[in-house]
Amino acid sequence: MTEFFARLEKYGLPGRDCHELPDSSLRFPDGGHYRIEISGVERLSTLEAMIDEAERRRVPVHRIIATVGGATLLDARELREFAKVARECRLEVIVTPALSRGWDTGRQLVTREGLVSGLRIRGADNLSYVVGDILRCVEAGFRGFLVVDEGLLWLLGRMREQGDIPPRTVFKVSVFTGHANPAGAKVLEMLGADTFNPLADLSPAMLAAIRRTVRMPMDVYVSLVDAMGGVVRLWEAAEIARVAAPCYFKFEPGESEGALYKPWVSEEFHARLVREKVKQAEIMMELVAKVSPSVRPSPPGPEDLALPEP
Repeated sequence: MTEFFARLEKYGLPGRDCHELPDSSLRFPDGGHYRIEISGVERLSTLEAMIDEAERRRVPVHRIIATVGGATLLDARELREFAKVARECRLEVIVTPALSRGWDTGRQLVTREGLVSGLRIRGADNLSYVVGDILRCVEAGFRGFLVVDEGLLWLLGRMREQGDIPPRTVFKVSVFTGHANPAGAKVLEMLGADTFNPLADLSPAMLAAIRRTVRMPMDVYVSLVDAMGGVVRLWEAAEIARVAAPCYFKFEPGESEGALYKPWVSEEFHARLVREKVKQAEIMMELVAKVSPSVRPSPPGPEDLALPEP
């Protein structure tokens, strides 16, 4: 069996998951093991509710995932105001470009069996539309984008190299690309990913094996919608941070992402939900400090964040 596992090690990959759970030697530039990511910040009113709750609970939110329903649905003025407030509060913003799942005329993705084909952009026209929405958001000042397609990631990486996209722009690969092993993580890093979200149900040993292979931060769910498994890892977060640092912890309670991020969901609902996410982050930080006091978060507003530039 040793020879079998060595086949992967020949190519720079761990031959097994790291069941010994070694400490990660990597950190964020400020020395932190982990940071807080709040998703589903759909509009300015949601952002204001999140900022208010984070200040009240003294939770250092570092990054937000914005416009999960699609940045296309915010007008230019809304985008600029959003970017301005986020910069003032030193929040990195990862924008979700275009519209949400099943947004074009193709319907295979939303069928029971077609779902396994994954979130991929259909055709050159749709690829151009997504890039156009990203450039629209760049013009409004945003410097971070969520990517669900490896082909798009490759293209954006080349555009960043050529100066068509600002060099400090961050590309975060979504959980919906379905990556879950060291080789997949390595491919994403080679294509230009700056941070990525592996599948939500990976064990600490699996996450540790990925950490041995790549340097970019991993984005790990602490809570997850019921439709994707309903995972809750509040007590496990300290161990995950120890073996997978640097990592962003993210919170997505609810029934399903499809139900949470439709255009007709009310502002009041999103404001209440984002406050609950900040509360979960506060609880997680309390438990991390209790379980493993040496595991530390980054301070608020670190210098390496890709802040908006409105």
